[in-house]
Amino acid sequence: MIVITTFDLDEYVFAALRAGAAGFLLKDAQPEVLIDAIHAVAHGYGLIAPEVTGRLIREFAAVSPNPDTAKALDALSARERDVLLLIAQGNSNAQIASQLFLEESTVKTHVSSILAKLNLNSRVQAVILAYEAGLVTPGTRPAGRSD
Repeated sequence: MIVITTFDLDEYVFAALRAGAAGFLLKDAQPEVLIDAIHAVAHGYGLIAPEVTGRLIREFAAVSPNPDTAKALDALSARERDVLLLIAQGNSNAQIASQLFLEESTVKTHVSSILAKLNLNSRVQAVILAYEAGLVTPGTRPAGRSD
């Protein structure tokens, strides 16, 4: 689901993402951005309007880990936690497979399992949960990445 709105308000962004949206765009988004968002969401990724992304990151940086959310991660195996961490760091399934020496189909299975165990609808929700649980923090880069 992609939310397209005229309201550039943080509470709408958070509510939409928590409700399962994998994309959040402002109504004045260029047509190419909308097409990119549709493709991204169709492939299991997320896309958030650049105008919103900076605020979203700052908000998550200011939030301390939620103990209840962190406890939810106990349902994951060690390998699933590794996959979730790499998802939250912005890696694609192919990149995760390469880093963990797995087949991409195995990574997809892990992603499906993570979403099911944590009762999530999308990778975007998984990233939010990883930040809320303190598994990752804004401003940290994974080793070996220079982008």
